[in-house]
Amino acid sequence: MPTALFLSALVAVALTIASSWYTIGALREVLLASKVDGWWVPAGVALLGLASAWVAFPLYRTFKRCLEVRAAAARGDIVAARVARSQARVLGWIVLGYTLSQFICVVGVQFLLANNQAVAKTFFLVPLIVKTFPLVLQAFWINVKIFMIAEVFVLIWGLIVALAMLAPGEAGKPLRILATAYVDIFRAMPAVLVIYLVGFGLPLTGVPILKDLSLTTYVVIALTLTVGAYVAEIYRAGIQGIHWSQTAAARSLGLSHMQTLRFVVLPQGIRNIIPPLLNAFIALQKDTALVNVVGVIDSFNQSMVLASNYYNLSAATTVALLFIIISVPQVRLVERMAKRDRARMRASGA
Repeated sequence: MPTALFLSALVAVALTIASSWYTIGALREVLLASKVDGWWVPAGVALLGLASAWVAFPLYRTFKRCLEVRAAAARGDIVAARVARSQARVLGWIVLGYTLSQFICVVGVQFLLANNQAVAKTFFLVPLIVKTFPLVLQAFWINVKIFMIAEVFVLIWGLIVALAMLAPGEAGKPLRILATAYVDIFRAMPAVLVIYLVGFGLPLTGVPILKDLSLTTYVVIALTLTVGAYVAEIYRAGIQGIHWSQTAAARSLGLSHMQTLRFVVLPQGIRNIIPPLLNAFIALQKDTALVNVVGVIDSFNQSMVLASNYYNLSAATTVALLFIIISVPQVRLVERMAKRDRARMRASGA
């Protein structure tokens, strides 16, 4: 019988439930001290108390399996004893896993309540979040506009660079060298440095047209140059991932190099690189927060202004939540597409 595992799970469950109830009590005292009262406070406290004790249910199932092990061993049924023992071990590890997760959540809540709720008031002051939300949301549309425009240019520019990196023959060698050098240089440079150089450098050059562009346009140019280098590598990997026989078959039918790329290679290659492309665009969305270095009043810059006015960082928390809201669904979509591609590859391999 896995006695040691069961006792470990029992101790873990007892400590976790005790710490959960202590934290719930502390949270209730905070609400009462803040003059937040109503029927929903005791009801919510009772509901949280019951929910925190749910880890005892799989522990009870583990205990039942342990009893089954002892009973089967007593009657000499070795097979049943081994099956019950295996189930008890699995349930014991399940209890420990869920208990650890709940304990981490309790520690997080305790951290927010530490030092007279200093952490919660600094980052999650709800009245200030509600008050400043319209200003942050209005500035956030600048980030949205930047990455939507930049994504279009990145797709086009990255494909051009990738095709230059794959230019065939001796005639295409200079293009291959230039494209490879561009990719190496801009992948090595931090995005914030490129934004700084483009945003402040181009206006100082005095070049007609370029010197009169808006700050938003400079940011789009900088992000296109930076992210375009990464996307070019993604395109290149997708194109080179297509088996050479596809190209050979197309050329044997009389298609030129560009026709082969357009009608045979690119449609297959791009379909295979959609998940990494979406990952690059998620990174691009987050990089739009770097535009504050050139003075664009985006959501992050707006939150910094609000933080200096109110001596509180809750507005920055609002910015983080907005980025999470737009990024997490895309991350889930990427994972789903990658899972579908893996399933398709396994099916074709079978």
